[in-house]
Amino acid sequence: MRIFNQMEQYPIDIIGNYGLQYMKYSKEEKALVPVRDLTFPCERESVSERVTMLREKYGFTEFKGENVEFHPSGCVTFPILGTKADASDKLAFDPDRSKRRKIYDEVCEVFSEYIVFVGGSSSFDMAPKPYNKYYALDLYCKEHGYAHDEVVFVGDDYGTGGNDESVYRSDFGFVCVDDYQKLEEALAHLL
Repeated sequence: MRIFNQMEQYPIDIIGNYGLQYMKYSKEEKALVPVRDLTFPCERESVSERVTMLREKYGFTEFKGENVEFHPSGCVTFPILGTKADASDKLAFDPDRSKRRKIYDEVCEVFSEYIVFVGGSSSFDMAPKPYNKYYALDLYCKEHGYAHDEVVFVGDDYGTGGNDESVYRSDFGFVCVDDYQKLEEALAHLL
């Protein structure tokens, strides 16, 4: 619903949380109708211990708020600066993602039951395997009879650990948008 409201209730189906959630737009109701809303159990104590281990190993021991953010879906966020960090601190922490990419492989290893993403400007986001954007888009295509070559994905987070990387490296058509202000230019060949 958050995405739907951000899009000013634009009449479109919405896939959220890497395919864990799917809402179909109903023309009759002029609203989203839930199709899928999956939740997975999370071993909170184990996740917290592993996040703490990584914090101590890499010196991320000062943070505001909680050590870990647990989402109802079973997804997890490792907020390096904490759940209550100031926005300005988050934005300044790792704008080019180089700090997090240095330890990305280890975070993936430590959280092997998750697909790990270099999230936002100061965190790692994790979704239970096999949920990622490729998985979600492939499932949507299967459920609606689309071939991959009939779909074009537009994304901005396609680098190592990016949440669009799985689609970028796949057989789906992909349009890279590095600057949202140049979206029209990036899509001109399709329009």
